Amino acid sequence: MTTSDPKRRVKIKDMGDVIAGVVLLVFALVLVFYLVPNYINEPPILQNPMMSPQWLPRIVGWLIVLFSILLIGQGLLISGPSEDDERSIEKGSPRRFFMMVVALVIYVALFESMGAVFSGILATLVLFVAHPVRTWWVYSMAFLFPIVVALLFVEVMNVPLPMLPFWL
Repeated sequence: MTTSDPKRRVKIKDMGDVIAGVVLLVFALVLVFYLVPNYINEPPILQNPMMSPQWLPRIVGWLIVLFSILLIGQGLLISGPSEDDERSIEKGSPRRFFMMVVALVIYVALFESMGAVFSGILATLVLFVAHPVRTWWVYSMAFLFPIVVALLFVEVMNVPLPMLPFWL
């Protein structure tokens, strides 16, 4: 005789993925349904909905919702860490973590006063030094990438960024 268990439970195979997915899902839902509609103002007359200041944050919020649901599903379907798991995280040195925090502080602190390009170049150089980038030509990307991103935001998306230091 077989009995069925009325309290059928879903077995969580990777608790870390499920917790990270739930935290991201809560953050994304707050972003999409509370922060964007209440704190990003739209001009009364828009020629194109894609020109709305709410457009990009909504897209990012819905992408975070999608990926957090996929992460929760992965935590429920794929078993936990094993020896040949490619998802395993190798922790870096405390020096690397500290330099990444320094790069973020440099970017945030110097963004208004030194401009988006200069602060982006400086922060990217610090990140390249923090990680084992040994090829010298890659450092040219530290100059090219912030310039291209700043021009993309200013010229294509019409986002006003401080391009040069305030005294120039």
